[in-house]
Amino acid sequence: MKNKNKTVWSNRFKSKTSQSFQKIGSSIHIDKRLYEQDIAASIVHTQMLSKQKIIKSEDANKIINGLKKIKVKIDKGNFEFKEKFEDIHLNIEKALFDIIGPSAGYMHTARSRNDQVVTDFKLWIKDASKEILKDISLVMKNLLKKAEKNTDTVMPGLTHLKNAQPISFAHYLLSYFEMLKRDKKRFENNLNLLDECPLGSAALSGTSYKIDRTYTAKKLGFKKPTDNSIDSVSDRDFAIDFLYASAVCAMHLSRLAEDFIIYNSDAFKLISFKDSMLTGSSIMPQKKNPDPAELIRGKVGINYGKLNAILTIMKGLPMSYFKDMQDDKELVFSGFDTLKDTLTMSAELINSVYANKSNMLFMANQGHTTATDFADYLVKNKNLSFRESYSISAKLVNFAEKNEKLLSELSLEEVKKFYKNLDKSVLKVFDVKNSMNMKKSHGGTSIINVKSMIKKYKKEI
Repeated sequence: MKNKNKTVWSNRFKSKTSQSFQKIGSSIHIDKRLYEQDIAASIVHTQMLSKQKIIKSEDANKIINGLKKIKVKIDKGNFEFKEKFEDIHLNIEKALFDIIGPSAGYMHTARSRNDQVVTDFKLWIKDASKEILKDISLVMKNLLKKAEKNTDTVMPGLTHLKNAQPISFAHYLLSYFEMLKRDKKRFENNLNLLDECPLGSAALSGTSYKIDRTYTAKKLGFKKPTDNSIDSVSDRDFAIDFLYASAVCAMHLSRLAEDFIIYNSDAFKLISFKDSMLTGSSIMPQKKNPDPAELIRGKVGINYGKLNAILTIMKGLPMSYFKDMQDDKELVFSGFDTLKDTLTMSAELINSVYANKSNMLFMANQGHTTATDFADYLVKNKNLSFRESYSISAKLVNFAEKNEKLLSELSLEEVKKFYKNLDKSVLKVFDVKNSMNMKKSHGGTSIINVKSMIKKYKKEI
């Protein structure tokens, strides 16, 4: 073909595109990841054009067979992506001309690259979201497995990084299960929100051809076609939603990693890791560093950056389509890759964790963590107001602290100095395991509650 190396709009211009703009404006090195979605959408669009008798069936068959050949070539790594053809759409179209000749020119009837790219992008994000959902589920399953082995493992629950109350290590792990459950809902909600097909909106105003947008929407797996052609080509909410959900999920994993780093530190020694999740030092022979956890903690910065970048790009755009949007795909692809790596590392990290149970129990006893239980005991058994019993318990803590004793080490006589009408049953409240198991309110840390929640979560997942 005489003009096969020219751009589709070359006849409108008197000079060639500047090389610097061609380099910056080309997106093929990024959006080639959309090739499967682009070919799938083009096949369905062509089928619709044929069904509506907008193009001849013989031309449609040539287009569809040609597109399938191109996909095989790309799958096998035998396709040359060319920067001069700018993006995935034109690279495929030019290749189609090479394979089937002039019939390729009918493929772009009744559509624009504007609705084409947003359709491809939505399809890609659909696939990516489903993949992320599987990865989140794996992390959740690993949390459940680890929790199931530690329902009766007592650890100090912390507020302000200070010992607060005794809790089950399993209950602590399940708090992250709940976070990830919300992350799954965010991605699932996003899938529902983007489930409208933009194909057929054309450049921005729709088309005069008698197309069947419901047909293309259903064939591509969307619930329905979009209702406004201008919004269809200018909408990138689905990309923002994906990056927001990714950022929140990465933040949750970062918090888990930070906890693990602290609990693994020599100051805490509450958990340890398998050697496969540790690295050494180039100078200090004794070191075993939790580098994977630190990478998980750090990766969230990338996810935050991608979200902030796309919000900044979109904030000043008038309606409808602008070249600024070209950068949306690189941001989403990178956000996806980063979160996927983070989820993979997180699943492995959780598997590698061991609870140092004796250290957890020892630390749970430090800091007078059962002081609230003593106050509650007085409320329930001696009919005192909570503020009155709180004051009595605080005085008992001061006494124990002054005498360098744990609350569980105090004798009945010592406790009775602060409230006379007590018997030996009060001493049970100072036992950290008893304290943990007394928290039977819905969502509490008692073993019976935790086991019940694990059973419930297993059914959900």
